[in-house]
Amino acid sequence: MTAAVPSSAPMPISPRNALRPMRPGDLEAIVAIEDEIYSHPWTLGNFRDSLHAGYSCWVLEGERGLLGYCVMMVGVGEAHLLNLSIASAWQRRGLGRHMVEHLLELARSWGVREMLLEVRPSNNAARALYANMGFRELARRRDYYPAEQGREDAIVMARECGAAQAPGGSAGE
Repeated sequence: MTAAVPSSAPMPISPRNALRPMRPGDLEAIVAIEDEIYSHPWTLGNFRDSLHAGYSCWVLEGERGLLGYCVMMVGVGEAHLLNLSIASAWQRRGLGRHMVEHLLELARSWGVREMLLEVRPSNNAARALYANMGFRELARRRDYYPAEQGREDAIVMARECGAAQAPGGSAGE
């Protein structure tokens, strides 16, 4: 599998963009995307370990190749979104939202009550996406991420996996 080469036209979510379970054969393209979009990317070993551990690992595949991927760990009524990434040429097209919605649906079907994640304070686009999807800030983890100039905190965010939530509110409000 290769990373997708974008056209200049916006790419809608469609049957041609399929979410499917991640396979070992996807890892080369996944690591290429990681290396492209992050200064401190996950390694091939991180992804292999996630597959081996049985985490919920998914790829978003388009007509031209791999567009993005996500990794979620589930245990004891809680889901933890560990990695959600979209190839840079395909960002800001609703693909990340599509993958989070998929993970929330899976988590609900498994009886999970809450999804947690960490996000860099400097990642304004991701923070806005998560807030718009009903995630709320819970705490900060000091010096969580490696950064160009030392370390960067993580903002811990969470939302219930129940019915769809309005931004800033809970289901049914």
